[in-house]
Amino acid sequence: MNKEMAVRGGSGNILEAKVGTRPQDNLYLAVNSEWLEKAKIPSDRSRIASFDKIDLTIEKNLMKDFADFADGKKEMPNVPNFDKAVELYKIARDFNKRNREGAEPIKADLATLENIRDFDDWVLKAADIDKIAGVPFGFYVDADMKNTKVNALHFAGPGTFLPDTTTYQTDSASQLLDTLKKQSVKLLTMAGVDKDQAEKYADLAIKYDAKIAKVVKSTEEWADYPATYNPMSVTDFENKITAFKMDYFLKEKLDEVPERVIITEPRFLDHFDDLINKDNFEEIKAWMIVNFINNNASLLSQDFREAAFPFKQALSGQPELSMGEKQAYNLVDSTFSEVVGVYYGRKYFGEDAKKDVLDMIHRMLDVYEKRINDNTWLSEATKKKAIVKLRALILKVGYPDKIEEIYDRLKVIPASEGGSLYSNERAARLQREKYMFEKLHKPVDRTVWLMAGNLVNACYDPQRNDLTFPAAILQAPFYDIKQTRAQNFGGIGTVIAHEVSHAFDNNGAQFDEFGNMVNWWTDEDYAEFKKRTQAEIDLFDGIQYGPVKLNGKQIVSENIADQGGLTAAVEAAKSEGDDMKELFENFARVWANKQLEASIKTQVSIDVHAPGPERANVQSQCQEEFYKAFDVKEGDGMWLDPDKRVTIW
Repeated sequence: MNKEMAVRGGSGNILEAKVGTRPQDNLYLAVNSEWLEKAKIPSDRSRIASFDKIDLTIEKNLMKDFADFADGKKEMPNVPNFDKAVELYKIARDFNKRNREGAEPIKADLATLENIRDFDDWVLKAADIDKIAGVPFGFYVDADMKNTKVNALHFAGPGTFLPDTTTYQTDSASQLLDTLKKQSVKLLTMAGVDKDQAEKYADLAIKYDAKIAKVVKSTEEWADYPATYNPMSVTDFENKITAFKMDYFLKEKLDEVPERVIITEPRFLDHFDDLINKDNFEEIKAWMIVNFINNNASLLSQDFREAAFPFKQALSGQPELSMGEKQAYNLVDSTFSEVVGVYYGRKYFGEDAKKDVLDMIHRMLDVYEKRINDNTWLSEATKKKAIVKLRALILKVGYPDKIEEIYDRLKVIPASEGGSLYSNERAARLQREKYMFEKLHKPVDRTVWLMAGNLVNACYDPQRNDLTFPAAILQAPFYDIKQTRAQNFGGIGTVIAHEVSHAFDNNGAQFDEFGNMVNWWTDEDYAEFKKRTQAEIDLFDGIQYGPVKLNGKQIVSENIADQGGLTAAVEAAKSEGDDMKELFENFARVWANKQLEASIKTQVSIDVHAPGPERANVQSQCQEEFYKAFDVKEGDGMWLDPDKRVTIW
């Protein structure tokens, strides 16, 4: 089979529906063409997919619930801190008040930024300025990769205006930055800044952003998770920085400065003095102001929301701004995510479904253990270590039993007491930062969930060695107690095994059962694993997907997980005598996706996942049972030569 046929994952344009397509030629189109013809992308979204279809239903139900709670039509549920979430919703949806206030809520903070006199003044005030706009570097607290019982301070560079550093090399970069410039000037003038000064800020900010983009990591580089672990003594770290008083900043920011800091971006640290110095002060100041106005405009009046939309629209292609009540719900869902998730889980997620899914998880773990034992390229020593890690996995299904402490600390000041949407969101952000930095002096809490119950997703955390399956994803087409077992294996079964496989992908494979970065492989086994990982990179690298090509290295960890997930689900279904056609058809169904071209460009530049249609086809092409189920022969669009098929787990 030639490369062009292989990279398309089947014959024909995978983005265009073609009813009547044979699964032997293109599984994804055979299953989804009818849906693709009928599906309509909502005007306030840039795509519609299986994930989004579920999310839209959840959003609709929870928007109705929040409106009823706010209007007193429903009794408040017995969920801790839910009353705060409803109060914030009331403030967010009160557009009469938001429109009356205009830019008033942000004026004091904007004035603080504008009144920074010079570099020395900024250095002394940087810790306080960071609470308003964010300085061009950052710190966060997370588990130490080599001792996950304790938390560590981590240092990173700033984000860029465009989605990824690679976006700056595209033909659309100048147009996107021009859109951002015009948007920034308009927002600043609406907030009371003189137009000439606003244009100066925008020009200087974009100039500084270009310098940042040459130094910070790309998405591909961030995808190498272990490479972010570069411990350094705080003394050595501070000594690498000359113009900025980092020792003073840290003392202002932290109650107690630790002895070590983990450098996640060594290249950025090496260029810190080049970026942050007296010569660049005006650019730094402008960069913070432009970030501030663009990041907070949506918390103001409807006029500000509309003025802040063009750049997002240029990146995503989204035709229209979402309505105000939808924004109100989404803001609350972001600020009180776990609270909303627990409410959703308790109301909409059944215990029968949870029991059945837990049974399937244990079934997939059993299959995984068998596959490891039967593995032909691993030594017995590595197999034993892998099984220890597998059996140490912590399972989190549905929603947490307790809500994290941070939500007890969040306060919402009602509008009647002078609270605005901006002031409440600002206070919540600062409280989260304070809570995060306090973790430096506490052991890692392994009971914390990384995802809320109403999120249509799932995840594996290598530093906690745990799996999280929120209630929201446990429904059709991924899971339905009324679906056949084969369909559920093709849906949630592959999702479960996908997350398990992350424990053994190119990143996860470098962590042990406790989440510590430890080499538990023999040299020979790891060399073979790297060889197979490269084959997975090569399998996807250069695939033409709509207007862009895929970067195999950037998406390899997710592709390894997809490969292991589908293989384990096929094995489980096969052992139960299930219909393999049903499994592969539902596997293709869960990746149904219709997306605007601008959104595709942005997604492919920043996402570590392959696009859904390619996940469906290319991974199926590597499964022997797929060829048997559909009688795929050489010459068919889905045929992939045996020596090109990738098997890892």
